[in-house]
Amino acid sequence: MTIYHTLPSRLTILLVVLAAACTTPNPNPNNEGSSIQAETAIFALASPTPVRNSTPIASPTVQAISTPSTQEQSSTLPLPTYFLTATLNYNQHLLSVDELIVYTNHASEPIPDLRLMVDPSYYLGVFQLKEISWGSGQPVEDYTVETGQIHIHIPVHTPLQPGESLSIRLSYDLNLPSPVPSAAVRPIPFGYTERQTNLVDWYPFIPPYKDGEGWLAHQAGFFGEHLVYDLANFEVNIRLEDPPDGLVLAASAPGLQEGEWHRYQHDAARNFAWSASPAFQVFTTQVGNTTVQSYAFPYHASAGEAVLKTTAEALSLYNELYGTYPRSLLTVIEADFLDGMEYDGLYFLSNGF
Repeated sequence: MTIYHTLPSRLTILLVVLAAACTTPNPNPNNEGSSIQAETAIFALASPTPVRNSTPIASPTVQAISTPSTQEQSSTLPLPTYFLTATLNYNQHLLSVDELIVYTNHASEPIPDLRLMVDPSYYLGVFQLKEISWGSGQPVEDYTVETGQIHIHIPVHTPLQPGESLSIRLSYDLNLPSPVPSAAVRPIPFGYTERQTNLVDWYPFIPPYKDGEGWLAHQAGFFGEHLVYDLANFEVNIRLEDPPDGLVLAASAPGLQEGEWHRYQHDAARNFAWSASPAFQVFTTQVGNTTVQSYAFPYHASAGEAVLKTTAEALSLYNELYGTYPRSLLTVIEADFLDGMEYDGLYFLSNGF
């Protein structure tokens, strides 16, 4: 859902929290505890093209599992996993990304092709694909970027059977846009402004596959959301290149800083979003096992504190009514655009509110 021109209230933010929590169940035990070191192991996979496994990859050791029924098989298969290594040059508005996707067929029917949703390609000149290959390192040579579409189509020459896995690597640059506010165009949360850079729906991802229907891959409309997200695991490494003084990152998940690297792990989630600004002031409180953080611009510091308080009250009410919120972090960010937008574990609230 999108918040349109209304002051934040406990009920409004409760609905945001509820929407996020309803789509983020506790991680599958078979997928818990995957570490960033697993990226090295998966990148080292060497097998025929594409990388396929008759038994699913489980971060990343191949394991045989008992699958008495399609429903039970789907519940025990590993979630799709995205390994994202990105370098942000904040001043040049450039993000360079290496991405590895490990995908297992959860459907009860063979999958004849793959679709990668590439929302940045909606903006002219933003998405620059440098390389796409199978997990073995062999280039994917027969993919197509369909005219007027926001997805990449990749044929799979031998259909991917239920329970089989494959992996794809991509290398690309994002020349970030700076959307100009206009009454004729909906507010855009992706890109940069004078005060912040927002990275939302910034990486190619595989949408859900529905038996008998195929990929849930929709075109963008003028208003409203169009993307459908599968549950997935995310391991994200972000390097800041020549950052301005005081640059602060806000993200969907707790981060660990190691030198110039910021590392995140976000399991059983719908997406991973983040924002960067040298102007952010950070306000923090605790609600049960969840840390709530509010990122605001200095001239709205008192409003940033008020948003923190209201969000914490909404989260407490959610815990009372529905049960414990399943995330250790809930982030609210002052948006330098006239809209609100929600992601998994993070939401933007317009500076106009």
